[in-house]
Amino acid sequence: MDDNAALLVIVDAANVVGSVPDGWWRDRRGAAERLRDRLAEDGVPGQSGPVEIVLVVEGAARGVDSVPSVRVEAAPGSGDDHMVGLVAGAGDRPVLVVTADRELRRRVTELGAQVTGPRTVRPA
Repeated sequence: MDDNAALLVIVDAANVVGSVPDGWWRDRRGAAERLRDRLAEDGVPGQSGPVEIVLVVEGAARGVDSVPSVRVEAAPGSGDDHMVGLVAGAGDRPVLVVTADRELRRRVTELGAQVTGPRTVRPA
């Protein structure tokens, strides 16, 4: 692992947005934009040093634009598969995946990523 590389933080937008029943289902794209904006403003609490944040969106949340501190990637198919591909392509970089999805957590940890839950970036 390259300890000098920026931490790659991959955020499962659907899972994080869906972790709080605040009416997100009425406007999935808007909910993803609010999450993006919160990440851009607050970053990832508890992480010091350089961080690259990638917010993965899918379905009705596609079309959310990136902002300078948060890259938004629309999964062409399965969001989980896209996130696994990002982890696999990270090489020796440290990777943190934000999700509560058990199967996704298993898949990315097998590739060497660390995982944390939605509350890390979206308090209840």
